[in-house]
Amino acid sequence: MHDVIHATTSSGSDSETGRLSIAASFASFVVAGGATASTDAIVPTLGATALAVGGVYLLALYAKAVSRRTLAQLSVALWVGFLGVAGLHAVGLETVGAAVPGPTGTLVLSLTAITWGTFLTACGSTAFLAAQEYGSSAGTQVDAEEQVLEGETGTTRRGS
Repeated sequence: MHDVIHATTSSGSDSETGRLSIAASFASFVVAGGATASTDAIVPTLGATALAVGGVYLLALYAKAVSRRTLAQLSVALWVGFLGVAGLHAVGLETVGAAVPGPTGTLVLSLTAITWGTFLTACGSTAFLAAQEYGSSAGTQVDAEEQVLEGETGTTRRGS
């Protein structure tokens, strides 16, 4: 079986572009999540959608600039972060906000925005990782064993 995640090296400028792209992408997702957290109005929703689309684009730039191993590690870290932040929702954001000094509404909005940011970034990085994995294995040779399972051996059975 072949190694699915290959590490590639990137130049320093690619790495810098990658870090900037992922930071801007996460910020776009956080602002988009915060913009729609407290209102059902159409204008904030459209603005948040535009920010999310921009976030996906920036995330695609990041995914292109880093190795698959780095992208896989980022995806796992983001899912763990999302589960941690989502755990606060189980307790109740208002309860968490009341336990921390400061305005409760601001903390609730911030936690909601961070939840959306980690969720959307984790989903996007996982999707781009899957696309890279598919692209790396799409041109590989099919094993003889897989050909037999799929009936592509080129031989015909007699007497059936």
